[in-house]
Amino acid sequence: MATEWFLEVKMKQTYSFDDVLLEPQYSDINSRSEVNTDSNLGSYNFTLPVISSPMDTVTEERMVNAMSDAGGLGIVHRYNTINEQAKIVGYARLAGCKNIGAAIGVTGDYMKRAQRVTDVGANILCVDVAHGHHSMMQQALGELKDNFGDSVHIMAGNVATLEAFEALSEWGADSIRVGIGGGSICSTRIVTGHGVPTFQSILECAQTSHDTKIIADGGIKTSGDIVKALAAGADFVMVGSMLAGSSETPGGLRTDEHGNKCKEYRGMASKEAQREWRGQSSTAEGVSTVVPFKGPTANILKDISGGVRSGLSYTGARTIKELQARAKFILQSSAAQLESGTHILWRK
Repeated sequence: MATEWFLEVKMKQTYSFDDVLLEPQYSDINSRSEVNTDSNLGSYNFTLPVISSPMDTVTEERMVNAMSDAGGLGIVHRYNTINEQAKIVGYARLAGCKNIGAAIGVTGDYMKRAQRVTDVGANILCVDVAHGHHSMMQQALGELKDNFGDSVHIMAGNVATLEAFEALSEWGADSIRVGIGGGSICSTRIVTGHGVPTFQSILECAQTSHDTKIIADGGIKTSGDIVKALAAGADFVMVGSMLAGSSETPGGLRTDEHGNKCKEYRGMASKEAQREWRGQSSTAEGVSTVVPFKGPTANILKDISGGVRSGLSYTGARTIKELQARAKFILQSSAAQLESGTHILWRK
């Protein structure tokens, strides 16, 4: 019985970003400009290891342009018609973006969508599903590889375990999004009872025997979390909430009850998103909300870049690979977590 199993088996302890810190080490880095944050997806090179999430309140052509200008990557969401998505990708290509990602699913006309967006300029396809360790993902990756070969980079996910990471690698994924249930607007863990802290998932997936790239996705709130994700083994991070509310996100400005400017931000499994893109909703695994207006994406990415460079310098690392080789993680108690925050702001 399940209760007997529970009593007999010692369950694994897992850790999230807030549970750990990186121990500062000797550094001879005199300036953040000495730090190189380059990373690659196969033959596609980036100077900022940050990818914007394929959400309809985060990434369309303006965000793709902003990410490209900063050295990162934007993934155009798939919650629209094939023609609408192709138009967004085409605009980004006409604007001069060298690398453009486009999301597709694993059912229906996903192969037609994949062909159309690559025809107009997408060179990275993101197979975008909530639970990637699935037979439909296996079938989709097989078809995509048969059709496109190595002409496009195929990103897949999401997964939470090494077993799943290995499986998607063997099925043909070139990079894999790691993290289930950790997004700020995701309620998967609450609704389904399933998930693994994203930091833990990265640590485990980094033990892979494959050279598949790791995209840390979910639970990343700060540039410090990005540094922790990279140190744990990620090659890139994917973010949504950190960019939400910026000038380049889709949707117009609103005013909240206090008169402050804000913009919509919602999970793609929220009831609101489901109703808009397919006319009905099933079980919701996300929420919809508004977030404060943050101004230009370029400013956000500049702060992120500066924080990541500073983070590498505290370990004495000039590259992400050096960070991963030198990193020393320590656990912090709940009291230490409070101390780690800007706790003067909590005093009354």
